[in-house]
Amino acid sequence: MNKYLESSTYIDWHHQSIKSLANNLSSQCNSKHELIKTTFEWVTDNIKHSSDFQLNPVTCKASDVLKYKTGYCYAKSHLLAALLRANSIETGLCYQRLSVTGDGSPYCLHGLNAVKLENSLWYRIDARGNKEDIDAQFCPPIEKLAFSIESSFEADLPEIWVKPLPQIIAVLEKYSTWREVYENLPDIE
Repeated sequence: MNKYLESSTYIDWHHQSIKSLANNLSSQCNSKHELIKTTFEWVTDNIKHSSDFQLNPVTCKASDVLKYKTGYCYAKSHLLAALLRANSIETGLCYQRLSVTGDGSPYCLHGLNAVKLENSLWYRIDARGNKEDIDAQFCPPIEKLAFSIESSFEADLPEIWVKPLPQIIAVLEKYSTWREVYENLPDIE
């Protein structure tokens, strides 16, 4: 399980700004459950979703997401993983394949997290950010994600990844504006 605590290029929890915020959040909490909820809500409420708010720059590394206070779902999941790992909470990356428009092709990946709860079960959380038609919450044991699977071409990918998928990194590093990313959202077959 130690691999779900690692710092890496994109989940760079050893960065001073990440460690400082993680310590601040931890100092407000009395349990692992409370710390996960507080951290999840901090990312959801304080980091703006790039396309919702039409914000640049495009971020990928957790420390950049924190610095610029914006990111696509993938980048927000990197920050949430970094903050939780900095507090010794096993955290992985998960993905869903969803319709971009909600009614079929094109499709794209959506990034979220899985955390190891006190009962040693994995629980998925989605810090993408809420808005009128999205209400993701931390309320174990019930998962309340931003999106549900609606068609046969959509899917909850079952893996819990230690590091971001290469196609996610490729898109976030190739494009420099939120619109370019939106027009080239990563997908898998």
